[in-house]
Amino acid sequence: MSALSCASLLRQLPPPAPDERPGAQRRRAAALAEVCADALVEPAYSVRIVALEAPPGAILRAGGQCLHAPRLVPASGRLTALGAVACTLGPRLEERVRAHFAARRPAAALALDELGTALLLALVRHAQDRLVAQAARRGLSVAGELAAGDPGLALDAQATVLQLADGAAIGMRASAAGALHPLKSCTSVHGVGIALPATAWSRCDACPSAPRCTIARRRKEIPA
Repeated sequence: MSALSCASLLRQLPPPAPDERPGAQRRRAAALAEVCADALVEPAYSVRIVALEAPPGAILRAGGQCLHAPRLVPASGRLTALGAVACTLGPRLEERVRAHFAARRPAAALALDELGTALLLALVRHAQDRLVAQAARRGLSVAGELAAGDPGLALDAQATVLQLADGAAIGMRASAAGALHPLKSCTSVHGVGIALPATAWSRCDACPSAPRCTIARRRKEIPA
């Protein structure tokens, strides 16, 4: 379990788009000020490397859990563990978003929610960097990323990934339907092992919105 200050997380946000309109700039600035003034974000993450308990196959067994994620099995190298990541911004931001909607301030609510999504993505990147660093200290490499509901990992695997990452330690839980609470939270699972090759696939590959998606575009811009 690790925490990151809101100020540190804000510094990791990508710069605004150069063609951002003045109205959007004002709403983003107001949301930033609100987050900082009212401590609406409590970034926390948990990163764990969990050794496999059996040779890798369609079912991966680790930490007393079973995960059907054959996409993580590499074509070469040796998969020896799963890397599990859980991240959350805490419940305060979503509570404020609901309050804005209830007070009929939809623009403020949407700006705050959009900022929360950007902050969560920055936190995910930070946590995954920590996973790579942990693996490197053990002489291991990391390849592949799946979130519950992606092609290659069923949504009902959410609770399993959350348990592998020990998300409960940072106040996260999963509903029976696979929804995470707090809402501004996410999990991911990665292959960890010896001499793993870079993956030729991405969780964005099958998404029809990928060509227009800012998140997908930023993923391509970030070196693996």
